[in-house]
Amino acid sequence: MQRTSFKNMECPAARALECVGEWWSILILRDAFHGLSRFDEFQSSLGIAPNILTRRLKHLTQNGLLERRMYNPRPQRYEYVLTDKGRDFFPVLVAMLDWGNKHLTPEGVSVQLADRHTGDLLEPILMDRHRLSPITAESVVLQPGPAASASMRERAAQTQSRRGLGASSPDEKQR
Repeated sequence: MQRTSFKNMECPAARALECVGEWWSILILRDAFHGLSRFDEFQSSLGIAPNILTRRLKHLTQNGLLERRMYNPRPQRYEYVLTDKGRDFFPVLVAMLDWGNKHLTPEGVSVQLADRHTGDLLEPILMDRHRLSPITAESVVLQPGPAASASMRERAAQTQSRRGLGASSPDEKQR
């Protein structure tokens, strides 16, 4: 069965899904953040079939989240290290971990985030960089960006009118 491609969709969330791939890719990235970098390490950690792991590593490399580097010339052996783009995926993993701990652990939390130096437990929140205020579904509205198509602008206007919001643009806010 042919999978639908999201790479040409305007929605950045859809494009992100296309870039990351699927669940194995997210688990590979998780393991890369924990210091794993070699094929056999990923395979051992995940219990993944070699052909699937090969495809997922290739996909992550082609999409710029991992870089393939030779660490042994004879026999040729490669490791997979996070790129800047790959490291920028970390907040997504943290959000998934936090959400999973809140909603999918009836037996209790088995993995927690803690400060590397103090060991203090951390409670992640998503915050605006400039206002230092939490970002929640209730505090935001999606609005079209500079490159938005006419259909995206219409969709945003319809969403805002359904929610009882005025159609304000960044230009209107500056006035």
